[in-house]
Amino acid sequence: MSDEIIKLLEKLRLKGMLSALDKTLKTADSKGHPPLWAIKTLLRAEYRQQEERSMSNRLGQAKLPWDWTLDTFPYDRQPAVKKQNIQALASLEFMNRQQNIVLIGSPGTGKTGIAIGLLREAIVNGCRGRFYNAQNLIDELYASLADRTTTKLLNRLARYDLLVIDELSYLSLKLEQSNAFFKLLDQRYGRKSTIITSNLDYDDWYQLFQRKELVDAMLDRLQHHCITIRINGDTLRTPDS
Repeated sequence: MSDEIIKLLEKLRLKGMLSALDKTLKTADSKGHPPLWAIKTLLRAEYRQQEERSMSNRLGQAKLPWDWTLDTFPYDRQPAVKKQNIQALASLEFMNRQQNIVLIGSPGTGKTGIAIGLLREAIVNGCRGRFYNAQNLIDELYASLADRTTTKLLNRLARYDLLVIDELSYLSLKLEQSNAFFKLLDQRYGRKSTIITSNLDYDDWYQLFQRKELVDAMLDRLQHHCITIRINGDTLRTPDS
């Protein structure tokens, strides 16, 4: 009977239950636990296994460039960032309110670290998210125009619970790229949260996108429900001794 159970678990791909089967049956036998105890124990093992696998898949799909967390942020070296404020964001309440976050500051001040930390926190708590370098995202949007997959790509990006767009700065933008970027923010507006990091303040976005009416519409949506964090501090990228 034990061999038959093992084969069934393998066919059903219940790896959590399979890994816990032997220990659970021995414990139930030695301590006289009822059958329901064994069933509950095996189901819990399977649930943990599936949760871990699901989180691992979400982390892989998020394409996080570095293994950073909010706990590893060097708050002592960047007094411009208030730890209690970042910890409040880590509650992810801003996502429940469909709020955006824009981190503005000079290069090296910790904007990307905070964005990655918040994205990781969201993923650990069961959300789906994706990290993009701004230029790579815009290039991908532009490439989709050639093979007419823009709608499909925008729909996929719009479904992420949290989207991080990093290093929005002086990029090389064509009119079609600017339009596609606006469409993305428009589709996420009021539905999902987006985090943008930039070394450009809002007024400089007009020079970046070169179209006043587009930037007006973009900022109108982005800032409607938005938390703006300006980091006026020194760079954290100090030379090795």
